[in-house]
Amino acid sequence: MTTQPTAPRGKPRKAAVAAWIGSALEYYDFFIYGTAAALVFNKIFFPASSPATGTLLALATFGVGYLARPVGAFVLGHIGDVFGRKRVLVHTVLLMGVATVLVGCLPTYQQIGVAAPALLVALRLLQGFSAAGEQAGANSMSLEHAPPDRRAYYTSFTLSGTQAGQILATAVFLPVAALPEEHLLSWGWRVPFWLSAFVVVVGLVIRRKLDETPVFEQEIATGETKRSRTPLAPLFRDHWADVLRVVVASVIAAVSTIFTVYALSYAVNTVGLERSPILWVGVLANVAALIAIPLWARLSDRIGRKPVFVGGSLGCAVLMAAYLWSLSIGSYPLIFLTGVLMFGVVYSATNGIWPAFYGEMFPARVRLSGMAVGTQIGFALAGFAPSIAEAIGGGRDGWVNVALFTAGLCVLNALAVATGRETYRVPTEELGLKPPKTNGERERDAVSV
Repeated sequence: MTTQPTAPRGKPRKAAVAAWIGSALEYYDFFIYGTAAALVFNKIFFPASSPATGTLLALATFGVGYLARPVGAFVLGHIGDVFGRKRVLVHTVLLMGVATVLVGCLPTYQQIGVAAPALLVALRLLQGFSAAGEQAGANSMSLEHAPPDRRAYYTSFTLSGTQAGQILATAVFLPVAALPEEHLLSWGWRVPFWLSAFVVVVGLVIRRKLDETPVFEQEIATGETKRSRTPLAPLFRDHWADVLRVVVASVIAAVSTIFTVYALSYAVNTVGLERSPILWVGVLANVAALIAIPLWARLSDRIGRKPVFVGGSLGCAVLMAAYLWSLSIGSYPLIFLTGVLMFGVVYSATNGIWPAFYGEMFPARVRLSGMAVGTQIGFALAGFAPSIAEAIGGGRDGWVNVALFTAGLCVLNALAVATGRETYRVPTEELGLKPPKTNGERERDAVSV
């Protein structure tokens, strides 16, 4: 196997902490939008529509943010692979924070008409563009700083940070959602978005102090970056199959979007459950995820990525049906039990593994581009899962259709992961490199020529 000189030792703890904090702050911004879309945007940006249509349009604006992710992946992936991981991470937190604050400043439909939802969609596109580079940059940073036998553990901190951002977003909305309807729709919903101003300041301070990865610095020293000034060309020429695998595998994110957005809307707007208890399900599930994610990741460092990942995917297929059924019958004990078990524990098996598993498919010179492009196309598909679920749900009993739809996506993900190569024992410097041909392969090539 072709090898490169061993890279200098990184700073895994510092990189993991920076990834955790940065992702928590950035995804606070991203998820407060989802909560607002499920609870209030149908009333303040789409009031001219029927209640059902307004809800569908509001959830569609949540999905619109995922449309910008593939575009952001191409642009920010290129920047990260050519100019460094650190530069991407600084730019993403700034763009996300500014876009989110501006959402909180938007006038409503009653004030400026159709221009209000148009501006909302534009800012959501900026959020999606920023998020495209966030996780791929943070994952590349933590993976390349980590020791080879603990790559999954250290990269999992990025996703733990994402869960913390969801907790923070939901926790901020709990007192806001408890406001009287008049205050909630007039000014209350804006407060979580305005708080993003603090996100910008904290995120910039943390990320500007972060060191570039030793693997990327080695690429510069060996001249690899000069040969990869357009990393997308070698990515699609030499690693197209891995990009496609990541796209298909990343659709597992639909479990998250259906749980956090569609299920919340279904519970409140269709079944008629109280907002606060359902929001608390999300908080507790994410608290459980903070514990489960690093444990699943550490397990995969011992037994491999694929068995943990596939088990989590298939478990979600079963437990999502149980969660939606518990919502349909309005049983709060079952709602909390199935919600925390599915999203907090079982879904964390996929979340704890994919940052390492996807990154390990690619060599350093195209790693950020490969992760960003592959995941963000898959996430873009997952982003519209709540809208699709709303369209096929069709009332209180429609949860069965949504459960089957989610199960199909989970099985598709499991197949993509199961047919991939195992990478947990491959040295970091050799990740994504093609093994040398055997004598038999050389003889077959000679005969074919």
